[in-house]
Amino acid sequence: MIKKYVMERRSWIMLFILQQMLIIFIAFIDSAIPLLPILYLVFLSMLLFTIFLVIRYHKETRFYKSLEERDNNLDLTSIASPESPFEIIIENSMTNQVDLLKKAASQNLMALEQEKDDLLAWIHEVKTPLTAMHLMIGRLDDEMMKTHLTYEWLRIHLLLDQQLHQRRIPFIENDLYMEHTDLETIIFNEIKTLQSWCIQKGIGFDIQLEAAEVLSDAKWLAFILRQLLTNAVKYSHASDILIKSYQLAGQTILEVKDSGRGIDPKDLPRIFDKGFTSTTLHQDIAATGMGLYLAKKAAQSLLIHVDVKSAIGEGTTFTLTFPLKNEFVRITGV
Repeated sequence: MIKKYVMERRSWIMLFILQQMLIIFIAFIDSAIPLLPILYLVFLSMLLFTIFLVIRYHKETRFYKSLEERDNNLDLTSIASPESPFEIIIENSMTNQVDLLKKAASQNLMALEQEKDDLLAWIHEVKTPLTAMHLMIGRLDDEMMKTHLTYEWLRIHLLLDQQLHQRRIPFIENDLYMEHTDLETIIFNEIKTLQSWCIQKGIGFDIQLEAAEVLSDAKWLAFILRQLLTNAVKYSHASDILIKSYQLAGQTILEVKDSGRGIDPKDLPRIFDKGFTSTTLHQDIAATGMGLYLAKKAAQSLLIHVDVKSAIGEGTTFTLTFPLKNEFVRITGV
């Protein structure tokens, strides 16, 4: 700050030094003016000017130091009170800017909330005709047509469900309800939803649940499993998907293993990134890049650790490691 202060006042300092040099020069060329007293006077002037600069430095930089040290937010309470007219101008300008930014942020937040509410309302409205469509498809006699329409219906259903949970993810903490959850019930419900798709692709399930119950939120756990099972079915051919659970060091482990195409090693660190699809099959327009991202976000809120192992042509294994019971104290507070 000292360097900045000197640079700011350099024109004043240079003017004072030039004045003193001018006085010495005049005394030097004019023999009628005694040089020694002039030098003494210049020395006293320089001393006083230096003391003046030191005093003014602390007084004039207090406001600017508070600006430099403040956090990058819209809180102006940490700024020192302005003393000079220029400092008052700066404070007024900043206050006006902050007020405008707060007003704009408030308006944008309201618009975003309205957009989110409108989208959620639209999703719920669409679910009604979608349910009716599913019932109508079930009454078709043409099995081939029924299979194709059911598959397309399922795609729309899963995309709407993904959108619904994407809007709820930022507020997931308000929606959590921890309870003893039966894994078998959740898994069979999700498999039932994907049944027509699995039959079409010739995919079966091998379920081995040594640990049948976990402490978690049933709705969000179902959403996580839905994303993993959807991916497993989507990228697998006629084969069995293995779903097994077991206890390890007091923790429940749930694995979902498929025999599909696998994931390229260079893609593994990025599969949970928002919007990431694939580098090997980048032309796959059916992929949204949101399923695993949302599943990971939900799992973090449930304190579930998600791990993945995969190799090209050898399938993929997703592992969910559930937390110990006492780890939920920070979520439930009990």
